[in-house]
Amino acid sequence: MNRVEQHLSHKLEERTQAGNLRALPVGRQAIDFFSNDYLGLATTGLLQSLVPNIHTGQSTGSTGSRLLSGNNVQTEELETLIASFHKAEAALLFNSGYDANVGLLSCIPSRHTTILYDELCHASIIDGVRLSQCTRKYKFGHNDVHELEEQLKKYREQGPLLVVVESVYSMDGDMAPLTELVALCETHDAQLIVDEAHATGVFGNHGEGLVCLLNLQDRVFARVHTFGKALGCHGAVVVGSTLLQQYLINFARSFIYTTALPGHSVAAIKAAYDHLAGNGFSNKALHDLIDHFRMRIQESGNVNWRNSRSAIQALVIGDNGRCKEMATRLQQAGLQVNPILQPTVPVGMERLRVCLHTFNTTEEVDMLFECIRNP
Repeated sequence: MNRVEQHLSHKLEERTQAGNLRALPVGRQAIDFFSNDYLGLATTGLLQSLVPNIHTGQSTGSTGSRLLSGNNVQTEELETLIASFHKAEAALLFNSGYDANVGLLSCIPSRHTTILYDELCHASIIDGVRLSQCTRKYKFGHNDVHELEEQLKKYREQGPLLVVVESVYSMDGDMAPLTELVALCETHDAQLIVDEAHATGVFGNHGEGLVCLLNLQDRVFARVHTFGKALGCHGAVVVGSTLLQQYLINFARSFIYTTALPGHSVAAIKAAYDHLAGNGFSNKALHDLIDHFRMRIQESGNVNWRNSRSAIQALVIGDNGRCKEMATRLQQAGLQVNPILQPTVPVGMERLRVCLHTFNTTEEVDMLFECIRNP
């Protein structure tokens, strides 16, 4: 091996010795407690039945970036629809949630900006912050309003302030104290950015997200909604002011320098939003299942379950090996539950991450708890 390959081999061997080498899993038939398809739009085939057939002769690709040949009326109409749905002035589509966060957070800050972000923010947020020109980038303790307040006081006079959080966190499933955060940001002249990836479709009467549920949409600078989870398709959107939309079109590199979403993706996203907005939509069944799951946690007396009212439930095991062993046992019982290992989570916080869906049943939840109780 050459020296580059030797380096790669060494790093992979380190991961192997630590018991956290990643590998691509092969899908198999099992009860789904691991996907992000919270409303079942992808798994049940519902979204596929709602998407109109692409007209014969239509290109399978968008043929270029939206600033070249990839823009069209259908995409702009979809952005208008999404902005209205999330009660915002404007919206801009991105090819994924990762692209949206990286594009937004790398181009908004200047070198005079201070960015304060929750320590449990997603990797895409952290990467966007790292790529920005900003030199003052600080994390604060998870959902720690008091620590954030001290940082806001410290940096208020040094330039613009941005605060970045998630409404629902992907590993613990807990929610940000958005009402307190909005009030705090307003007091200290800071702008709040909220990633709603795991709240879209799940919170709000029509799945508008936690910001809209709390009626905070006019007090938040920008929101990111992704489509690859509860909406059952692919892509993401940044919603905010028209000024923000125009700025992103001109400065967000992950928007400017990438091929636009193809027509069939735009049609799928529209079908998903039409479904959410429809009179027949309800996410009550999902929340009823969450209530049942939390009842089973209380009955179990296991204090290692994280406190969550979302579709994400996490049981902290605290060791890579034991975590993988328990996940394997559940999978052998026909329950697809994945272990989340270090370095995705910190050492000592390795866990089983359970995702709940509208198509899961209380009997399946009971089966999961019995398997955990009887190793």
